[in-house]
Amino acid sequence: MIKKVLQYIFLGLAVYAGIVYLVINFYKDDPRAMLWKDREAFNKRFISKLKPDTRMDLDSVLDNLGSPDLTYVKSNDDTVFQIVFYRTQLMKPDGITTQDECTGLLFKNGQLILWGAGAVVAYEKALNNDE
Repeated sequence: MIKKVLQYIFLGLAVYAGIVYLVINFYKDDPRAMLWKDREAFNKRFISKLKPDTRMDLDSVLDNLGSPDLTYVKSNDDTVFQIVFYRTQLMKPDGITTQDECTGLLFKNGQLILWGAGAVVAYEKALNNDE
């Protein structure tokens, strides 16, 4: 009797471990379904994993992070600069997302070229060069 109970316990633990493994390795996080704190942490973690040699386009970022909190586009001649902002740190719990609560990702013709504070500076420089 005890042997049978132990077998059921072991089987239950094995099934549970298998389900946990599958969820951790194959379940894709959906930022749209997250609470704001979880989404903020998810955005920060995703952006922190980007490397200087990362080849990523705007569609890939949108697929991974969902809709940006803020976005701006600037076009001159045949070059399009787009900066998208994702919230990564809460500054003031007022229900309004501001640029200082976000990390910017700068795209040139749809390709990621910079992120972080450097992205904002480069975007502002591109704005000033056209004036």
